[in-house]
Amino acid sequence: MTKINSYWLMKSEPDVYSWDDLVAEGEGTWDGVRNYTARNNMRAMQPGDQVFFYHSNIGVEIVGIAEITESNIPDPTDDTGRWSAVKLKPVRKLKRTVTLKEIKADPALADMDLLTKFRLSVSGVKPSEWDYILKLAEG
Repeated sequence: MTKINSYWLMKSEPDVYSWDDLVAEGEGTWDGVRNYTARNNMRAMQPGDQVFFYHSNIGVEIVGIAEITESNIPDPTDDTGRWSAVKLKPVRKLKRTVTLKEIKADPALADMDLLTKFRLSVSGVKPSEWDYILKLAEG
């Protein structure tokens, strides 16, 4: 049976860890998440799942697509053992970034976790939302 991949959105402040940083590393570790819902989302991730890489605070836009390569690994920044991390690799930069302003203005995306659970740094993306954003990114 073929696994159906899930889709996610992961936020990072680009002055802390940017899309270009992930590209330069080739594979990065997503760690330091200290929200239980975001942690549980990360624990649900599986290798092969696709991720929108979102620049928060500066730019405020989806800039690229990454892929989970390792899931549910211990967070190297955590001494308590409560928190998890994942590894991911860049797949491709979007042809055109999709801004938060565009997403907020589009009724088709009104229920997106990015808008309804905006404080989460790691959130789910429905397949229909994923496809729609990819179309927006193609211009």
